[in-house]
Formats: sequence, structure tokens, C-alpha cells
Amino acid sequence: MKDNMKYITCDDALKLNRNQVRENYKEYINANFVSMLSMLQFDKLFVKAKGVSVWDSDGNEYLDFLGGYGALNLGHNPDEIYDAIEKVRDLPNILQAAVNDFPGALAYDLALITPGDLKRSFFCNSGAEAVEGALKLAKIASGKHKIVYCNNSFHGKSAGALSVTGREKYQKYFKPLVPDSIPVEYGDAKSLENALKGKDVAAFIVEPIQGEGGVIVPPDGYLKEVRELTTKYESYLIFDEVQTGFGRTGKMFACEHEGVVPDIMCVAKSLGGGVMPIGAYIAKDEVWKRGYGSMEKCLLHTSTFGGNTLACAAGITVIKLIMDRNLPDAAKEKGEYFLNKLKALKEKHKLIKDVRGKGLMIGVEFNQPEGGFIDKLSGGAVSKLSNEYLGSLVAGELQNKHHIITAYTLNNPNVIRFEPPLIVTKEQIDKVLDALDEIMTKSGSLLGITLSSAKTVLGSLFNR
Repeated sequence: MKDNMKYITCDDALKLNRNQVRENYKEYINANFVSMLSMLQFDKLFVKAKGVSVWDSDGNEYLDFLGGYGALNLGHNPDEIYDAIEKVRDLPNILQAAVNDFPGALAYDLALITPGDLKRSFFCNSGAEAVEGALKLAKIASGKHKIVYCNNSFHGKSAGALSVTGREKYQKYFKPLVPDSIPVEYGDAKSLENALKGKDVAAFIVEPIQGEGGVIVPPDGYLKEVRELTTKYESYLIFDEVQTGFGRTGKMFACEHEGVVPDIMCVAKSLGGGVMPIGAYIAKDEVWKRGYGSMEKCLLHTSTFGGNTLACAAGITVIKLIMDRNLPDAAKEKGEYFLNKLKALKEKHKLIKDVRGKGLMIGVEFNQPEGGFIDKLSGGAVSKLSNEYLGSLVAGELQNKHHIITAYTLNNPNVIRFEPPLIVTKEQIDKVLDALDEIMTKSGSLLGITLSSAKTVLGSLFNR
């Protein structure tokens, strides 16, 4: 142990104050992330969470409409998930030289609820890992090596997933990435066909709705065209349902809106009930067998913690709760209510450029402000800030003044997302609508929002 240092126990960690938490994060994890949160006054210490609500160390209650980027479909800390974990606490959690009961049970349940003839699951720990496994399966099963993906997509930040994530900001520092990864335009079937014509593509990976791209819903019929083209040109179709799955969009899986079945599907996030990290891909039987259906190949892709008992117990319980409570239909009903009300706000406020989404996966895009005199005074800081952090500035107003948590989408900072737990009530939705209406009305312009939310940033700029 290093001199004059004492380790922190769990009991100690529970007693840390806000400044101590910030300092530990700054010193030992990511100082710039702390600065970014501090800039927007997002660096609060949250000490309790249940359902749609979280509470800070001062006792203030917040509505969580970010929902762990879609990981909290059941809300924070569902009792049933902890009950399931308690039931299996004495079982072996990781036992590699054995066939364990809970992964098999979860795979059985996934085969029941996923569309079409998807059957064989591989369990891992995150959405990015699920994507990695799906890409490898497509390559080994097809004997091909090219992967087609979409511009503006997001599939993760590990090396393989990053190679098919369609934003240069995340890719440029890590090149060369996995070769023969080919981008096409999202929603453009002709662009896809041109990429597939050589019949040398292992797979096309696509989000049924682009989440981090700004909650982009493709044109009607696009997913059907994608299915037809991949079949025609002998490529596998991978749907990334990591964010859209398990009822989020008003169907159990978003691809079901068009009745399309992929060859491989990636899931994660809410599969763990907001408690356990778990991801998976599920594939058609014949695809998996082509890839790993021999003694020689069956263990070419594995994961130490993948399929552990605790995570699988959580996943089994999540599926039961979603089905028993009919949460996809609840998301459809409340999502339509939310979307219609937001569209009415768009008609009222010119600051809102667009409202879009399905179910309880909703994006609100804002028009850019005109900096004018203030922009000149700040040396262009207002325009720069609004271009890069506009969604965060609006989210800052919602959180700091109205105690509503949301955030911008990674690939489009002009869009804030609303992905509340599927157990959200209409009364809670109304509070968000009222808050957004008040912000739009009082600010008068997005320049007003920028100045209100970013006064500390501008102050630091003037003092440099």
C-alpha cells in the first residue's frame, strides 16, 4: 500500500460528501468529465433512487427522464430484481467447467420473446460486447470479412464496435480500425444496395431507430427493404436493439414495427433490470451452427462473466415483469401522449425544430440561436457553446431549475432525449411538458437559454 494512504471501505464510501466524491473522480478517474458536469451544474451527489425518481444529498427529488440511456425500463432499483438475486446468492455465480441452469433458462426465454426464428444466445456484459460477438459470428458464419454500417450510427466504443460507429469524432484517434468497414446512408436503401452488390459483405448492422444519432426514425418500409436486400445479396442482417429493445418503442423490439426478423440481434441495457450488467446477441440456429457448430469452433468466442448466475437471474425476472405488466403497450400509449403534447409545444415555440420518436424513445431537436452582439462580445463563445453543447444547456435548465434529468444524444448535441422508465405516469410526463414550456417561454430565444445555463462558462472565458 502507498505511504500515508488508507483504503476506502464501502462504509466509508457511503459517508463521502459531494466535494470528496468529486475529488476522487477528478484525481483517479476523469477530471475533464467532472469539469464538464460542473460547468452545467450537473455534478450533484445523488443518494437514493426508486422508480422514476432520484434524490440528491440535499433531499431534492428529481424525475429521471434519461433512464440510463434506455437501461431503466423498469425504473430504478426494482424490488423484484433484488429478490431474484437474493434467491440465487448461494449458487455458483461463475463456474466455467459446467453447464449452468440460469443461462440456459434465460436463452430459452429470449427465444420465446424475440421475433421469428431467433434462437441461440451468447451472453456478455454490455451492448458493445454484444456487437463485437455479432460481428464475429457474421464473419465466421459467412466466410466473408466486410461489414456495412450506417453514418450517424452508434454501436459502441470498443475496437470492433467503434469501426461500425458512424461518427468521425469517436473514430479518428483510434485509426486504423477494423478494415473493410463500409459506411452507407441511414434510411437509404439504394446506398445499401450499392454496397452489397458484390456479394462479398458478411453483414449489414443497423439500428431500427438511431438513438445516439438524435432519435432518427427511418422511412416507413426501410427495414423491410434492408431485409430483402441482405437476403438478395447473401449478407447477414444484424439489428442493434441495445437501446430500442424490451418494450422501449411500443413493441417488444423495434424491428417488430415492420415485422422484420434479422439473422442476428444485439440486446443489453434494460435486460439487466438497471441492476446487473448483461448483454447478449441472439441468432438464428443455422447462422450460429455455420459459425460455431463444431467441437473445434464452439469456444472461439467466450466471456468470463458472460452468463453469470446473478445477471441471468436478473434477465429472467426482467422478461417476466415486462410481459406481466405489458410494458410495450404502456410505452406505446404513454409515448403517443408525450409525442403529441411535444408536437403541440413545437407549434407554440419556434425554438423547437423537430420532435420525433416511437414509444418512450423521443428526441426533441432545437434550432440554433443567433449570437449577435453577445456572440461578438464573447469572441464566438456563445455560438461554439451552442453548437457543441446545446442539448446539454437545455438539459441543464431542466435539471437545475425543474429537477428533471435528461441529456443530449452523443452524435447530435442539438437533440435532447426523453427515455424515462416505462413505468412513468402521465402526471410525471405532464411535469416535464410544463417545465419545457416554461423554459421556452421565459427564455424567449435559445440565446437566452445559452446565457442562462452557461453563465459560469462565459465567466471563465472572460477571465482567461
